[in-house]
Amino acid sequence: MWISSRIQVSGDLRKFMPDARTPAQKLLLDELGEGPGARLLLVALSAAAPEQLAQQSRALRAALAADAQFELVANGEQAGLEAFPERLLPYRYLIEALPADAFSSARLGEELQARLQDLGSPAGGLIEPLLPSDPTLQVLRVAEALQPANAPQRIDDVWFDRGGKQALLLVQTHAAGFDPGAQQLAVDTINNRFVEIAAASGSRIELSGPGAFSVKIGNRTASEAGMIGTLDTIGMILLLWFAYRSWKMPILGFLPLASAGLAGLCAVALGFDGVHGITIAFGFTLIGVVQDYPIHFFSHQRPGRSAWDNVRALWPTLGTGVIATCIAYLTFLFSGVDGLKQLSVFTITALVTAALATRYLLPALIDPATHDFADSAWLARVWRHTQHLPRPRWSLALLAGLALAVVAFAPGAFWQNDLGRLTPVDPQDLLRDAQLRSELGAPDVRYLITVRGADAQSVLAASEKLRPALDALVANGELERYDMAARYLPSAATQRQRQQQLPDEAALRTALASAVAGTPFIEDAFAPFVTDVMRARLAPPLQPDDLQGTPLATAVDGLLVQGQGHAIALVSLSGLRDVAAVASTASLHGAQLLDMKQASESLVADYRNRVLLALAVAVLLLALTVGVALRSPRRVLRVLLPMLLTTVLVLAVLRGLGVELNLFHLIGLILAAGLGLDYGLFFEHAGDSHADQLRTLHGLLVCSVMTLLVFSLLGLSSIPVLRAIGSTVALGVVCNFMLALLISRHPLQDGGNAGA
Repeated sequence: MWISSRIQVSGDLRKFMPDARTPAQKLLLDELGEGPGARLLLVALSAAAPEQLAQQSRALRAALAADAQFELVANGEQAGLEAFPERLLPYRYLIEALPADAFSSARLGEELQARLQDLGSPAGGLIEPLLPSDPTLQVLRVAEALQPANAPQRIDDVWFDRGGKQALLLVQTHAAGFDPGAQQLAVDTINNRFVEIAAASGSRIELSGPGAFSVKIGNRTASEAGMIGTLDTIGMILLLWFAYRSWKMPILGFLPLASAGLAGLCAVALGFDGVHGITIAFGFTLIGVVQDYPIHFFSHQRPGRSAWDNVRALWPTLGTGVIATCIAYLTFLFSGVDGLKQLSVFTITALVTAALATRYLLPALIDPATHDFADSAWLARVWRHTQHLPRPRWSLALLAGLALAVVAFAPGAFWQNDLGRLTPVDPQDLLRDAQLRSELGAPDVRYLITVRGADAQSVLAASEKLRPALDALVANGELERYDMAARYLPSAATQRQRQQQLPDEAALRTALASAVAGTPFIEDAFAPFVTDVMRARLAPPLQPDDLQGTPLATAVDGLLVQGQGHAIALVSLSGLRDVAAVASTASLHGAQLLDMKQASESLVADYRNRVLLALAVAVLLLALTVGVALRSPRRVLRVLLPMLLTTVLVLAVLRGLGVELNLFHLIGLILAAGLGLDYGLFFEHAGDSHADQLRTLHGLLVCSVMTLLVFSLLGLSSIPVLRAIGSTVALGVVCNFMLALLISRHPLQDGGNAGA
């Protein structure tokens, strides 16, 4: 209860990213977390007649707009006076530029004549309520002008795809994109509302976007993890029962692992505000080595010797492995990445707890041994055949050289920096998402122009100065279209200029009287219109905060990033054909063209470099710790050489198969190295005592088979992250065991530790 009350599980990927070093990286991290793009859901309704889909689109928009989970629900319905709060209606004369003669008697007369014709048309019922306050229908012109730069076609006043067979909606959640629980609730709400609306019509709904993907990935990962976990649990129980012929052993074997997990979670809960989901997932993966601790203890049990004496004899070897591994993980505390710090605290606490549980808890619970594995005939035969194998010397150098050559010269990229290649989203889903974004006129997500300044007004003003140059690029065919916040919210300076163009009350009444004279209208009918123009003339400039709750808020928020003491205006681009020309134009106007793909790849590279540096220091500290414990260069070499060779061999196999390495392969190599250290230390511990060598062989066979079972199943997963870790560790287990058996075992004629 205490742990659940203290732990707030986070899915914010930014906790596992290094600090941004470039403007593009900073912007990328902001967008990954709470940016509008991460909170956007794309909705498509299909499999019914267009008029029925349009009706369902309107009903779904109304239902979702009334739900507090959603910040914006758009389906292309024309925004009229009712879409804007009363306080903002006068600003319709400041948001969009007006012709110089907009309030002349001639222009007003033309507008009134047009309204007369409108009133006699089928749209008359819609126009009549607007006339007193807006005879020029300026609010509709503004709404039309503020439609997305490449909005989809409208059928029955709602968005449809180009084929007219799918009604389209955009839904933006209040919850951040990295909040899987809130995104799951939002997706469920949309689906449930649609089921109520669609009834028996046969129409279908389809959702796409980061939130929908996170829900789908989460469900898929949970399903696979559940299946793999069930198979692992069954396999481990059967293996432990088969190895020790006791149903009590599986229960005792899980105690250190369970204790380790609980202790790790407690440590993170005490030391951090929240624990990241990746910390839990990777933490339990990395502490997989602790399942070996009780197995070594069980395999060394024998009649005539108490469990306490047994564990006391094993403790120096077990303790050396734990201390060396913990010191290695300490390096993550200095990585500068919050997620790695959590992982370090979790893993170190868990390893120490599992070792202490094996040392002080299991001896009190285990039954006296009735069988000594040193008496096993089949183990003796296996060990006898192993003793006849030649002890490798120069062949190891040749093997290492060949492996290094494969690592260095294998074709293809060495590192995988593309985050998109790691996504478990089905390629068909990604293709469908791209199609929906194209239908909805979504901009290019790779390139952005940024305009930076001290505050929102400075960047809005700078954006306005950039517009003529961008219009020229569009005219020259170097750019198809663009969008910016200044299109929806002019700078305060521009609004003041437009206020100066508005007539005073006397001039407006004179022009209006002249215009009304030639129509059936009476002048007093347009008093609300005069009031609105006067309010616009005297109103303070419209600010970004004033837009909250209006159709303009989402458009501006997505293109205007405000921080403490700074602001960034984003210019989204579509159909970029000449990157160099756009970059040059942006630079000449004090702006910058950012390549978000390059930013994501550089961020991944920076993160990997941090991890590699931590690993390099960890290897040195690990070797130093083992050296202090064993106090013999020859013994240290026998323990560490299998681990180091395995790392090179696994890298060679992966590179030889054309695999581009990523962070998760590194995580797998870390775990494989920990297992290799464990194997080497226990073969070294056995010394030249034949009985201890057989007990050690039994323990390591059980350990390696159990680990191979767990990670082979992970390696078969369809989730790229799980597959990378599983395949890497499975290869590492095989190589570590074979090399430790060949290198770390003592020949019978060698002197050494007899294993007490």
